[in-house]
Amino acid sequence: MTRAAKASVQTPQARLASVIKTSRDIMRKDAGLNGDLDRLPQLSWLLFLKAFDDLEQNRMIVDPGYQPVLPTELRWSAWAADPTKRKQGDALITWVNGTLLPGLAGLEGSGNAGDPRATLATVFKETNNRMLSGYLLGDLIDQIDKVHFTSADDIHTMAHLYESMLREMRDAAGDSGEFYTPRPVIRLMVEQVDPRLGETVLDPAVGTGGFLVEAYEHLRAEARSATEIATAKRSISGFEKKPLPYLLCQMNLLLHEVEQPKVTRTNSLSFPLADQRKAGVDVVLTNPPFGGEEESSSLENFPADSRTAETAWLFLQVVMARLEKRKGRCGIVVPNGVLFANEGAPARIKKKLLTEFNLHTVVRLPNGVFAPYTLIPSNLLFFEYGGPTKDIWFYEQPLPEGRKNYTKTKPLRFEEFTDVQAWWGGRDRVGRVENEHAWKVDAAPLAADGYNLDLRNPHRADDLAHRSPEELVKELIAVEEQVLAALRDLQAELGSDA
Repeated sequence: MTRAAKASVQTPQARLASVIKTSRDIMRKDAGLNGDLDRLPQLSWLLFLKAFDDLEQNRMIVDPGYQPVLPTELRWSAWAADPTKRKQGDALITWVNGTLLPGLAGLEGSGNAGDPRATLATVFKETNNRMLSGYLLGDLIDQIDKVHFTSADDIHTMAHLYESMLREMRDAAGDSGEFYTPRPVIRLMVEQVDPRLGETVLDPAVGTGGFLVEAYEHLRAEARSATEIATAKRSISGFEKKPLPYLLCQMNLLLHEVEQPKVTRTNSLSFPLADQRKAGVDVVLTNPPFGGEEESSSLENFPADSRTAETAWLFLQVVMARLEKRKGRCGIVVPNGVLFANEGAPARIKKKLLTEFNLHTVVRLPNGVFAPYTLIPSNLLFFEYGGPTKDIWFYEQPLPEGRKNYTKTKPLRFEEFTDVQAWWGGRDRVGRVENEHAWKVDAAPLAADGYNLDLRNPHRADDLAHRSPEELVKELIAVEEQVLAALRDLQAELGSDA
């Protein structure tokens, strides 16, 4: 091969990066799309259909008796792949809006768990084509058709590029960006909870699927056969309330070769705790939303003395219920308010946590891990069924030397968790010792203070003087919101007694 010929051969990453760049340039020209919050969903549902069709075509080759899920006219290879047969201009927009999307949304499943028809119908019931120009849509389809989901190189490269786009979407989402947890935090939680093949893993607030993707990759690394890989795919499940993260999650899992994701479009808080206990799992990994309020119908699923407007407390109860039956374990992200609230329903929920579960580790994350969406410090709680908690280890994750915060351009890196992983002591947490970042607390005296867990590192002075005014103000607001939520709960209790 000549030097010129070699130069013309692109790597899969370069070729697909070019496809994505061209696709985004095309979408920027369309008057119906405003920013990445419109462009990524548009790209995602088209990629989803291309990937699904490629996988089906491959399956028909391997299994001649396989019957495609989609009717012929709705399959990508029938309506999109051949530009000479595809509808053009306004006719394409009319067909997509009037036939394709309604046809996908109207698919009827068999009722069996994991039926791809039901998944497709759920994905497309709330999916809209936002493009106004049929000619630009045709150009976009031509680009997407260059991605080959039958190629392992293309799938893996596309998965990487897709995760990069999810990060960009988080940046574009501003305060509404509830659906992204930094990958280093996810990876740390998965590795320390350490799900094993044969165990079931749940994320009750799945977002775009980061925890499930990482958990699947963790399980797949343990698999030694096609049967064990299939077991890993069946082991992960989740719930997502909002349609956009649900669509992005389905695409994310599909790109990671989980062809029939067990992710349900529903609110995890809409099930009674008794039903949550019956549907037990071995592992929960999650970063539930916090700071919001739930509708009254969801609150009725919780005991009267532990109802609260703060969603973080409700999700914590759901997680505990899910772990009871199978004596499972959990890694969960919580805001500082969950640690320091020590009255009313929050205190009662923490009492249950510390008396019926073993809260063995609290990792206190440094400033800015979730910036710019919140500067309120966050924490990772690791616990397992089977209490009471006797000792709690705290580990204060430091910022890199010379840094006061993380930023968009200088985010958290996984390598920064090397020390905490070395200190952890393996799955059995053997050999832990106190140091400048780690300390152990006797759980017994905590009851006298309402199970307050907002405990400072005894090995260093309080660093309020070094924290930014913006961070301090946001934390004070969070405290006030906790107080306000407690007052609302008290008002509700008084009203019910009247």
